[in-house]
Amino acid sequence: MAQLAIQIDDDVMEKLRLRAHRYGRSTEEEVREILRNAVKSEDATPIGLGTLLTETFRGVGIEEEIPELRGYPVEPITFDE
Repeated sequence: MAQLAIQIDDDVMEKLRLRAHRYGRSTEEEVREILRNAVKSEDATPIGLGTLLTETFRGVGIEEEIPELRGYPVEPITFDE
């Protein structure tokens, strides 16, 4: 395993220590976890919003028509007063 020595501001170190305590880890393990997650997300292919919504709601919906929306003409919005 490689080693890395860095200098961190005291307030950042305190926040890391508190975060590690909250998750039941040592500060060193918390920093490792943060770094692991940072580089893992760079390897992932970004998913577009439309793709995410399609995957989330696939198979969910209604089969019947919505009568109150059928037959009404679509009118473009106007910004004139």
